[in-house]
Amino acid sequence: MKKIQIKALLASTTLMVLILLGCSDILEEQPRGIYTPEYFKTEKGVLGGLTSLYAHTRNFYGSGYYYAGVQSGTDESTWGQNVNNDAKNADFSGVGNLSSTQNPYGGIWGVFPNINTASGIIENAAAVGTISNALVAEARFFRAFDYFLLVQNFGGVPLDLGAGELKFNTSTSRTSVRNTVPEVYTRAIFPDLIKAVADLPNESRLKGTANKTLARLYLAKAYLTYAWWLQNPNNIPTYPASDRIDPDGKNASWYFQQAYTIAADGINLKPNSIGLLDYFYDVNLGSNDRNKEMLLYADHTEGSDLYNGAPVTGWGSGSSPGNFAGWFHTWNYTEIRSAATSGGSYSTSSVGREAVQPHGRPWTGIAPTHATIKNTFADKTNDSRYDGTFTTVYRGNWQRNNITANTLYNANNLPVQMGEPILSFLDTDNPSVVYPNGAGSSGVGAGVLPGRADWIVNPTGISRLMYPGLWKLGPYRTDNGNTMGQANVTYTRPFPIAKFSELYFIAAEAAVKGATISSIGSTDGSARALINVIRARAGKWRYDNNGKTAKVQDNSAAMMTATPGVITIDYILDERTREYYGEGLRWYDLVRTQTWHTRAASYTICGTAKGDHTPVTVNRTIPLTAYLRPIPQSQFDAMEGDIANYQNPGYQ
Repeated sequence: MKKIQIKALLASTTLMVLILLGCSDILEEQPRGIYTPEYFKTEKGVLGGLTSLYAHTRNFYGSGYYYAGVQSGTDESTWGQNVNNDAKNADFSGVGNLSSTQNPYGGIWGVFPNINTASGIIENAAAVGTISNALVAEARFFRAFDYFLLVQNFGGVPLDLGAGELKFNTSTSRTSVRNTVPEVYTRAIFPDLIKAVADLPNESRLKGTANKTLARLYLAKAYLTYAWWLQNPNNIPTYPASDRIDPDGKNASWYFQQAYTIAADGINLKPNSIGLLDYFYDVNLGSNDRNKEMLLYADHTEGSDLYNGAPVTGWGSGSSPGNFAGWFHTWNYTEIRSAATSGGSYSTSSVGREAVQPHGRPWTGIAPTHATIKNTFADKTNDSRYDGTFTTVYRGNWQRNNITANTLYNANNLPVQMGEPILSFLDTDNPSVVYPNGAGSSGVGAGVLPGRADWIVNPTGISRLMYPGLWKLGPYRTDNGNTMGQANVTYTRPFPIAKFSELYFIAAEAAVKGATISSIGSTDGSARALINVIRARAGKWRYDNNGKTAKVQDNSAAMMTATPGVITIDYILDERTREYYGEGLRWYDLVRTQTWHTRAASYTICGTAKGDHTPVTVNRTIPLTAYLRPIPQSQFDAMEGDIANYQNPGYQ
């Protein structure tokens, strides 16, 4: 007989439980097979359950397959040459098909055990006598966090897991009934987040734990998302079928206003330990992880296999809870070739696989579209975010790969030294670039420019095979020494989930949708003023990332002047890509604003072969039913009773 699915939850599911050490800031992980109400009536049980809620984010944030499923198919990205089916299935360009069995979103559907853990803590913690409301509020935050993910992906989902609505369940019931979208928001998400805002501390009790600012961000975003759902400007279908009427009689305008007000509170009432960093570059710099702008992340460490959730040395397999999402956006730069002698054959590997942010392990699974590189990031001079997001210059590291030569010979038979550029993606197209037929001397089909020793690729030459890598998610380790380091294991960096900067975008979007503005921070609270806070920061440089040199420059005035006088939703979406490209947020942004099927309807990119630099326009067909994801087949395999109408339309 099969085990249960969402109803039995933790009673028979083996999970990794984290026991929180009372006098430490370390989350210590210990396996546990079964939770019971009695367990949650002990201090150890509550703390262990709480810590498991943080750990469960690693099951999807950092998963390469989930990452492929939320990045591909958007206006940011498409599938890469060496792709698994998840990216193709999510692309809606005729190369794959999403279904209950071809489904990279199972990690999201699999959060029900964690919801049940949160319910167990909420119901039973009071019996301990030593558990504060603030600790219970962390459980409330994660129950709302998980339900918010579920409702965005699947529509209405069950609030009753077998023991009653939002009750802790230990039964083995195998039936399930989905609640409607309004019920999930108004009965689960909003009440839990409101209580979390009230009871969480201003300052996190430990590094990375929930606080009021984080709860406000999610409450504001949930209000914003639900307001769009109520308004439904493009007649997107929902499931289970439900009128777009709020059970409490509120309209979309009321929720847009709430989103604005709560986001404003998040900015105005933050403690000094939370806020924007001075430079965009520092937000994603590996040595600066867990900074004051990072409100929530799926944590990892190079210090322990246990605490990392995956091996930290050796050869890593692509599986959760390891962090291997960054592999997918990394093309196979290790095939670049140089010559060992002047005029010799181009057979020497000059850029080897290395555990540093510009490099990492290549899987060539997700590629940026031409429009992203050329149009969205058009201003590469004033705006630091392109340079602080992508690797566009690949530098020689051959001596760390046991090649002793001091000099190699590269494009135009010119000499190159260790650390110098071997291959560069240009910021703008240069018509003088000459490409080879096929792989050419570079080994990867890159071109040449007269007088330059580095191989060259124009923005319009970016293909599914070769493209700027995603520097912001690249590996960072402290144990490389003078070697390539641990380049083949899952990354030991935290994966970003929520950043303080998003409060500005939420408030700006709500303002565009009609919210009454008020002062936020040092601004007048208008959409343009809020966006300009982000753009002003983007104009400040302290380092040229791809140039590997100090660059002290303040282009804030130029950035703010270039901001349109009237901010639109499309402009906010463009700014969100510039700020959060490749972090797995894009599908959610497009679905919330109901712009996915129009903004991502086509894209341009070159092909999969070496030397293919001919742009091709690809059209996507995104049906409106695709705004909901398919529920995984494992759910249906484990259920009893009527399952005929359980699956979302379009996947039945």
